[in-house]
Amino acid sequence: MTTPEMSLKAAQVKAVHRMLAFNEESSAATYDNDFSLPPAGSSNNQWKILIYDAACRSIISPIMSVQQLRRRGVTLHLLLNSEREAIPDVPAIYFCRPTKENLAIIAQDCAKGLYDRAHLNFVTKLDRELMEEFAKLVVQTGSLNKVASVHDQYLDYVCLEKRLFSLHKVNSYAIYNGSGTTEAMMEQAMTEIAYGLFSVVATLGHIPIIRCPKGGAPEMVARKLNRMISEHPTLLRNKSSITRPLVVILDRNADLITPIQHTSTYQALIDDLLKHQANRVEFEVVQDPDSNRPKKTQKRFDLDPDEDRFYSAHKFQPFPEAIESNGAELQEVTAREQEIRSKTGGADPSSAVDPLSSGANDLANAVESLPALLNRKKQLEVHTSILQAVMNEVAARDVPQFYELESALATGTYKNDPTKAKQKVLTFVGDADKGSVEDKIRLIMVYALTTAAKTAELDEVGTALQQACEMKAAQDASVRQVLSNGLKAISYLKKLRSMHMIPSAADMLQELQATPGGEKSSSHVFSSLMAKATTQATDLLAKATDKVTSMLGKINKHHATVVVENLCEMKPGTEDETYLYLDPKVKGDVDVIKLQSMTRATVREAIAFVIGGGCYGEYQNLQMVANDRRQISYGSTELLNASAFLSQVGQLG
Repeated sequence: MTTPEMSLKAAQVKAVHRMLAFNEESSAATYDNDFSLPPAGSSNNQWKILIYDAACRSIISPIMSVQQLRRRGVTLHLLLNSEREAIPDVPAIYFCRPTKENLAIIAQDCAKGLYDRAHLNFVTKLDRELMEEFAKLVVQTGSLNKVASVHDQYLDYVCLEKRLFSLHKVNSYAIYNGSGTTEAMMEQAMTEIAYGLFSVVATLGHIPIIRCPKGGAPEMVARKLNRMISEHPTLLRNKSSITRPLVVILDRNADLITPIQHTSTYQALIDDLLKHQANRVEFEVVQDPDSNRPKKTQKRFDLDPDEDRFYSAHKFQPFPEAIESNGAELQEVTAREQEIRSKTGGADPSSAVDPLSSGANDLANAVESLPALLNRKKQLEVHTSILQAVMNEVAARDVPQFYELESALATGTYKNDPTKAKQKVLTFVGDADKGSVEDKIRLIMVYALTTAAKTAELDEVGTALQQACEMKAAQDASVRQVLSNGLKAISYLKKLRSMHMIPSAADMLQELQATPGGEKSSSHVFSSLMAKATTQATDLLAKATDKVTSMLGKINKHHATVVVENLCEMKPGTEDETYLYLDPKVKGDVDVIKLQSMTRATVREAIAFVIGGGCYGEYQNLQMVANDRRQISYGSTELLNASAFLSQVGQLG
């Protein structure tokens, strides 16, 4: 079992370590350090082959590199449904979904004797019916002796950071809200989500308290999860937990603004403006843009949000502050590198150290630090390149202006002046040169969600959008497609509003609250930055001043953040009195009256989960209420940027 302080990612890595050590608890426990060799005689030293399906490959990829797999004795890692040659002297560890098709392939492998022994690990529970069917297959072929072990791992989620996970349920919002989804399909989908959340709970090893709004998908999932935990004997026997995590299950429809509106933080902008998937970012770079034949090259970087020193420290910062930090750190590292090289005369530093000379120890220490320094410089240069790519998009699409107007709408700045709100939106939407078609659609959707604008007013704004994009749409099929899908998405929102299926504008508006340090004025910050415009990154900032000033402001607490904070702090008169309260250790519901008389422990760990898709903006906003005393993890059925979410909403229109 894990300790309360262990992050979800660390707990998942430990579980995978154990699986690769043939599920020997002692071997996994003695080998938690990625950068040390396994102990002598450990199961990690034994050569083995890892065979997984596509779903389990997406689970392994973000948490373990090829080098780390090799340290654990994995000489080959192959897809289950690919053609594979026999390696009869080596054991195989299978990691896959417990489906009929996968089990048939494994039975066939055993019949052919492809590997010495097969250690089967299923990402979630293997149903008894499928287990019996698989047993018949291996008995009929006389290959039962090839099956060494069978384990349910309960690892059915993708962990992208220490406290960020996804269930990887593709197109989830469109499926859960589509008119073509039958009751049976919905029941199956909610069961799969409950299994995914059960995997998270089982990995952490502590029995949670479950909270959710009453009715709809969140209650369906909450009750299924509650039953799964209460019927699991191993979890219920765990008495080591001093505090119990709080699992808060939410519906995407409770807040449609967050996944649509423009963002201002470094990581969220990477996800919004560049091609970003499973911690890999890709973008195009134009070389020699002033020449007659500029060359375009594709850049690709794998980012580690936990181990990358710069990214870990600045991913939640407003974009201009990330630029400033990158420039300052790069300048500092370059100066330090030049200092070391000057002391060694520019020669190979290791050959220039005279152990008998004065200051030899200091120089030797400096020389030893040089490789780490150069590695840090390389990481910073990677981020300079990414910052430049983000900045290009920010400038080309006038992102700060959209961000500023959407923030004003979302925080009720125009609450008492709806006419001015509409005119502001019309100005942005009607300007053919301002932003992309998608940016305009996102602004209209925020306007529809945050104001009491009448249907006729939304139609007027929609007409302005079509007129402004008419020429681009006629010339470019992709623009035409985005426009068509966007108008369908707007139509869907109007339908939801007319049926009162989403919160009213008044409910959506949250009180403006600043993050720590958010009180600094933008002008003061930028005047101090301009003096430092000497490196590549700060030079980039100098060029960007006019574009990004508005992105240094106060950040509002989003719906999920407010709910989680109210539940964690047990605030009276809030969701704490209206949300369902389920305790797997207690039969039945705990009513509000009983809840008020109960002595409840301080919440030290919370898991916020959104059904219907989540986003980096929501994840980062939740960290506002996390602190030294409380850790908050965030998960969703899938992690989406605004473009992908907009596409799903359009499908429903």
